[in-house]
Amino acid sequence: MKVDRISDEIWNAIVGNDHSYDNKFFYAIATTGIFCKPSCKSRIPNKENVYIFQNATEALKANFRPCKRCKPTDKLLPDQAWVEQITEYIHLHDTEPLTLQSIADSCHGSPHHLQRTFKRIKGVTPAQYIQERRIVKAIQALLETDQTMHEIAKSVGIPNTPYFITLFKKIIGSTPGEYRYLNKNAHINRSGTK
Repeated sequence: MKVDRISDEIWNAIVGNDHSYDNKFFYAIATTGIFCKPSCKSRIPNKENVYIFQNATEALKANFRPCKRCKPTDKLLPDQAWVEQITEYIHLHDTEPLTLQSIADSCHGSPHHLQRTFKRIKGVTPAQYIQERRIVKAIQALLETDQTMHEIAKSVGIPNTPYFITLFKKIIGSTPGEYRYLNKNAHINRSGTK
């Protein structure tokens, strides 16, 4: 249930990671879709995004997922489900600056475990996955817009244009400008526009 005003006592238990409140209530974070015990060592959420539940079942019924770090249901989240959660988070935030630490904090795990588990299941590191996703979005922008390289780089989450060009060439084999020149006419002909 969403509590309009979280009492100071409950908020202090969350901020202070107070073990004595475990199983007295659980809190969920709207922006991540995850719920935790009060003692969870995760990053402190924004108070306006917090929901309070009397038990884990209520949180699960409200479609919140259990935190991998504090395990509020006392069950381990399967690695596959956790990696899906991480992937979903990356998809929602891929135009923002993302670090292994920020992803681990938001998805409630350690950076080292996240890196190992993600690579084992996806076959690439989180950084490689993010880079490839950004390049795919850049390709779409190159073919469908007349934005400059700087505008495209910034729009896909890479504000450093020279780095964007280098990364693009490393992954695709040509610079963004070369790619646009060689492929835009073919894309226009296939889509039937212009």
